[in-house]
Amino acid sequence: MIEARHLRVLRAVAATGSFSAAARELGCTQPAVSQQMKALEGSAGTPLLIRTGREMRLTEAGEVLVRHASGILAGLTAAEEEVAAIAGLRAGRVRLVSFPSGSSTLVPTALAALRAAHPGTRVSLVEAEPPRSIEMLREGDCDVALAFRYGGGTPGRQADGQAEWDDLVVRPILADRLVGLVPEGHRLAGAGSVGMAELAEESWIAGCPRCRRQLVDVCEEAGFTPRIDFATDDYPAVVGLVGAGLGVAVLPELAIESVRPRGARTVAVEPAVEREIVALTLPDLAKVPAVAATLDELTRAATRA
Repeated sequence: MIEARHLRVLRAVAATGSFSAAARELGCTQPAVSQQMKALEGSAGTPLLIRTGREMRLTEAGEVLVRHASGILAGLTAAEEEVAAIAGLRAGRVRLVSFPSGSSTLVPTALAALRAAHPGTRVSLVEAEPPRSIEMLREGDCDVALAFRYGGGTPGRQADGQAEWDDLVVRPILADRLVGLVPEGHRLAGAGSVGMAELAEESWIAGCPRCRRQLVDVCEEAGFTPRIDFATDDYPAVVGLVGAGLGVAVLPELAIESVRPRGARTVAVEPAVEREIVALTLPDLAKVPAVAATLDELTRAATRA
């Protein structure tokens, strides 16, 4: 019989390439990893790893097991949590991953409410932007991913992220409108709204790769290609560069909320562009009480923000 603990070890060996590296990741000894891999190969009845020098590579059978391991382990986690809830154990564990501006705005409100309502539920948080956060969810490294996607913009064009999330449970959280950010002394700093075409000759400061791609799309729809002089994943850095007069930017409202825009002014941009903030989980995990409660509190946080 194949055991879940052996699958976790196999996945660690496949990810790290060696028994010693897998042992460090799992917090155990190299002999323990070796013994568990021998036991797994005995259960499978076929070799799962080929040793080439100091590294390991998967056999065809090993690749099959690794491919199925994430789904199996997620299903087991869901089963364990649900059984514990049915048995009356008022506890739970949720691993949450969020993009940075969500972590500083929606997540604190949601987790404070979750702790007040379910003090036995433990939540851990790490940060990652989509699509990496979605990969972490599918690989079994988190239970809930707070992520975002942009609308299509062009007629007939599929929304960003739509197809890649078809197999996930998608909980809509809020629509986050993009706003323009210009230096205080900029000619458009006092404007009620600004057309994207009015910024065609400006120097641009771009954000994360997905936001950067959206910026280029929106500008090209307005008839120009933006001259991006600076690019950074750090929203405070974007605001600082704009405040220093080095260019203009378009940022989500959540990002502006999380940063004090010194030396910069926000302006509405036309046409309006929004990104949809969503919470994602796997279908099996959506049935786990602690995960369901986390999704509920993230949804409520949007009304409190």
